[in-house]
Amino acid sequence: MDETMTETKPTAPFAPFEWMLSARYLRARRKEGFISVIAGFSFLGIMLGVATLIIVMAVMNGFRKELLDKILGLNGHILVQPLESPLTDWKDVADRLSQVGGIRLAAPVVDGQALASSPWNASGVLVRGIRSDDLNNLTSIAKNIKQGSLEGFDDGQGVAIGRRLADQLSLHAGDSITLVAPKGAVTPMGTTPRIKPYKIAAVFEIGMSEYDLGFVFMPLAEAQAYFNRSNDVTSIEVFTTNPDQIVAFRKAVTEAAERPVFLVDWRQRNSTFFNALQVERNVMFLILTMIVLVAALNIVSGLIMLVKDKGSDIAILRTMGASQGSIMRIFLITGASIGVVGTLVGFVVGLLICLNIESIRQFLSWLTSTELFSPELYFLSKLPAEIDVGETTAVVIMALTLSFLATLYPSWRAARLDPVEALRYE
Repeated sequence: MDETMTETKPTAPFAPFEWMLSARYLRARRKEGFISVIAGFSFLGIMLGVATLIIVMAVMNGFRKELLDKILGLNGHILVQPLESPLTDWKDVADRLSQVGGIRLAAPVVDGQALASSPWNASGVLVRGIRSDDLNNLTSIAKNIKQGSLEGFDDGQGVAIGRRLADQLSLHAGDSITLVAPKGAVTPMGTTPRIKPYKIAAVFEIGMSEYDLGFVFMPLAEAQAYFNRSNDVTSIEVFTTNPDQIVAFRKAVTEAAERPVFLVDWRQRNSTFFNALQVERNVMFLILTMIVLVAALNIVSGLIMLVKDKGSDIAILRTMGASQGSIMRIFLITGASIGVVGTLVGFVVGLLICLNIESIRQFLSWLTSTELFSPELYFLSKLPAEIDVGETTAVVIMALTLSFLATLYPSWRAARLDPVEALRYE
């Protein structure tokens, strides 16, 4: 006589009934309202943490990129200064530097401090003498002329000033601005200040308040005469095609100069500033990560309470043949769902805010009647946001990993629950 024996086949991992039970546990009943509140706060915490991290990192990246573009758009990537003797052969040196591969501009400049004044106000400025062709090659200036023109800049005695300086002195293109230099003509009574009016040929606005307020551009020959230079220049500003590879250009520039020179690259000139930005960015990342971590701990506490509350359900499932792995996966899915949905919603919210950050800033400024993100404090005229794909991916992966790890211990506790002990007092 044949005897047929039926064997119980183990269920496949992540079977449909496991997903169904996980979904039911997420929809808590009225008596389990407190657990549902904890799950809601966990979801909000992860969502806000991920969104805030993405927004802050994007703003910090945008802030750094904008400042870098503004600074390197006006100042050279390498500053070539003379050693042993004045830079009287600046024309030949600039021509040789311009022929080096990867160098797009070598601009001789004469720099000097002066006081810019009008009948209504005065302000300290940096006067920079530069050739007209070189000034037109500085796209941060040539493409941001708001008033006047740079045509015939070398021919006349006009100057180009920033928009904020023009506003402070209540001047426009075509008006006259008076420049006062501390070192002027030498007389028997000593050195007298040099005072000379100049016509404003152009007004530019590059968007960085420090430069729009503090720079005055003057024809090179006029600057040499104004600052008593003996046909020499202060330095040569060298602009490269790739500022990040500045180390590779230093040797080539030194060899092409064919005279003793001292080089200072943009990283050395702005090292303190950009190092401070990097430190602030890293600290902000660590602080905001705590938000996601606290939300993940809420998942732990919520799941532990859910396991305690569902002890009899777990025992019944075990007696009906559910394996320990099935029980663990049910609660793992329950907790991980909160983290996954919270992370995805936070990702979408963060992207939407980053894409509309300037409009949001303007709305909040209008709503509160205050100036948020003041240009005088932050050097930029608008709030920048630059989303980095690698960083955003790292934030999402970090949030998903913390959410997954937070579910392991409560799920393991549920799987280890003894059905006999759970049903003893039922």
